[in-house]
Amino acid sequence: MDSFHYVDLFATKGIEYILILGFLAVLVWYWRYLNKPVVSGAKAVREKIKTTMVDWFVLANDFYYHPGHTWAVPEQEGVLRVGVDDFAQKLVGKPSAIELPTVGEHLVQGDVGWKMKVDSKTIDVLSPANGEVIAVNERVLQSPNLINEDPYKNGWLLKIKTPQMKANLKNLLNGNMARAWMEYTTHQISRTLSNDTVPVLQDGGKIVPGFAKEIEPQNWDKLARHFLLTDD
Repeated sequence: MDSFHYVDLFATKGIEYILILGFLAVLVWYWRYLNKPVVSGAKAVREKIKTTMVDWFVLANDFYYHPGHTWAVPEQEGVLRVGVDDFAQKLVGKPSAIELPTVGEHLVQGDVGWKMKVDSKTIDVLSPANGEVIAVNERVLQSPNLINEDPYKNGWLLKIKTPQMKANLKNLLNGNMARAWMEYTTHQISRTLSNDTVPVLQDGGKIVPGFAKEIEPQNWDKLARHFLLTDD
C-alpha cells in the first residue's frame, strides 16, 4: 500500500492565490471606479468659467452665443445649459418675473424660447438651441434677479437635450467671433448714444443697469426687442 503524503496546498499554490486575490482586488476597485458618482457637467463648467471684458460687457470664455444675446454651453454629451448674456441683462435691467418653458417642451433655435417681464413690459427672448427642455432653474423663477447678479453661472435658465449638438453649436458664435460681435454691438450702442444726451454711464465707466430705459424711457421695450432680435 502506498504511503500517504501530506501536501501543503497553500505552500504550493500560495503565489497563485495571491495573484488571484490581487486580481480580484483590482477588479473590485475598477468596478467601483466605473460606478462612482459622476461630477455633474454643470459643476465642472462652473468651476472653470473664465470671462473677458468687451468694452462695457462681459463674455464667458468658451461659451457659444446666439446673436439674440443668449448663450449655450455643453454640459455633457447631448445636453446644453442655456441663459441670457451680460448684454441682455444690462439692457433690460431687473426683471420682475421670467416665464420659462416646462420640462418636456421642445425649443427651436432662433425661435422664442422664454419671456422676461420688466415693469409692465414683456420681452421675448430667442432660444440659442434646438431640443427638449430637461431641466429648469427653479431658483431663477423664485429670484429673477439672479440673471443680473450672475448671468453665466447661477443665473442659467434651462438645460436642453439635443441630438444635434454640433449643428446647434455651428450656428452660434464663439471665441474671437463672439468678441467681434460684442464689439459691433457696443458700437451700435455708442452710435445710439451719440444722438442722445442721457447719461448711461456710471462713475468708473460702467453702463447703467437697464440702460434701454435711460435711452428710450417711453419705448425702451422697442429698443430691447431690436437688440434681442425679436422686433418682427
